[in-house]
Amino acid sequence: MAHGFKEHATWSPYENNGGTCVAIAGSDYCIVAADTRLSLGYSILTRGHSKLFKLSDTAVMASSGFQADVRTLQKNLEARQKGYYHQHGKPMSCPAMAQLLSNTLYYKRFFPYYSFNVLGGLDTEGKGCVYTYDAVGSYERTGYSTQGSGAELIMPILDNQLKSASPLLYPPRETATPLTEQEALEIVKDTFASATERQIYTGDGLEIVVINKDGIHKEYLDLKKD
Repeated sequence: MAHGFKEHATWSPYENNGGTCVAIAGSDYCIVAADTRLSLGYSILTRGHSKLFKLSDTAVMASSGFQADVRTLQKNLEARQKGYYHQHGKPMSCPAMAQLLSNTLYYKRFFPYYSFNVLGGLDTEGKGCVYTYDAVGSYERTGYSTQGSGAELIMPILDNQLKSASPLLYPPRETATPLTEQEALEIVKDTFASATERQIYTGDGLEIVVINKDGIHKEYLDLKKD
């Protein structure tokens, strides 16, 4: 080796544990879903890992990426939420939680949490809202979003079926999708069934959370296990 330098194997503090998350907002509901496979390369670490995290009765976060960073981020947000509750006597609203998540990610921008998140819930008017993020906190409110290893397969289906208004339009238009809750639920199930056929990092099981005026309801669906 020239100049006497030894070649070292590259090292990274991050790894990608795969998985896919989807969220859809309606006029009075929000659906947040994620698969349960946790993997590393061609190895499946577990088939039953939840990527959903309840932040309040009106906000649920779904995260893919490096699950050690995801868990640290969840603990951070949970602590901030509890502090807010004790100080103000009420839980943080979903839009406020969306801003807090953005600030938390941006604060770590020089050594980011390797997590890719969608936050879904109901806003202060009871309307469905979805916020989508990059790793350093840039975010926007949309009618639907997907993150993770299967996002490239799922996003074209959502674009085709939902056609939510762009947040860049002026004057602003309603971002919520026009679908009924049941129609949105069927689309979520169909997109994951399609992605698991063509993508090895998504599979095993599908966790679905529906948030509406009656509270939070959970549903589980089996996916392909190979």
